[in-house]
Amino acid sequence: MNLTLHVWRQEGPGVPGRMERHEVAGVSPDMSFLEMMDLVNERLVREGKEPVAFEHDCREGICGCCSMVVNGAAHGPKKATTVCQLHMRTFKDGDTITVEPWRAAAFPVVRDLVVDRSALDRVIAAGGFVSVNTGSAPDGNAIPVPKEAADVSMDAAACIGCGACVAACPNASAMLFTAAKVAHLNRLPQGVPEAARRVRAMVEQMDAEGFGACTNHYECMEACPKEIPVRFIAEMNRAWTKASLSAESAAADKAGFG
Repeated sequence: MNLTLHVWRQEGPGVPGRMERHEVAGVSPDMSFLEMMDLVNERLVREGKEPVAFEHDCREGICGCCSMVVNGAAHGPKKATTVCQLHMRTFKDGDTITVEPWRAAAFPVVRDLVVDRSALDRVIAAGGFVSVNTGSAPDGNAIPVPKEAADVSMDAAACIGCGACVAACPNASAMLFTAAKVAHLNRLPQGVPEAARRVRAMVEQMDAEGFGACTNHYECMEACPKEIPVRFIAEMNRAWTKASLSAESAAADKAGFG
């Protein structure tokens, strides 16, 4: 396959970027998209030019590092697929492909296709843990977990934190990501004691990072490589409302106005 690439190049966060054209020949349909990018970089290195910076790690659709917008779609045109698992047989010989980084104020460009996604880490750090002292590893059956709760928690835990939901959302909202992390812990018995504090802390941190609000476009669910359902957003909104009202009531009681 012979392809024409238009790739975003940017030397640093404070430097204006530009699109750069590359003609790529000899692309195997069995290559992954990242392997095709490796081919581009090998040629650039041979020519003494700066290779295209892009992030990757496992290349197995697990780590969430391969954050690219391909032809206007986060992770490319194939549903439920990360860029590293997107194969070139998805495209046709002679196609023109545009490759860009995630576009969000909370994800500043580091270089070329690499963006700083540490805002997601800070959202998790705000409440994505269980702080009670659990001692040594308990027996697997010591804490009964209803099957429905376990199944829903596992569905939410499938989120790999790639940020595609943010990149796809016209508001650059991180609601799907945050809701998945909240549901992951709040649905389990171990996470229930801190559920109210957790949802308030994570939502407040999400807002502080500069992510936009959810206006129900559902683009997040379409772009998610793990197909996290948007119902988790509604669940988180209900939990946040309940937790906020409880916190206000407790504050009023403490102040003597209850």
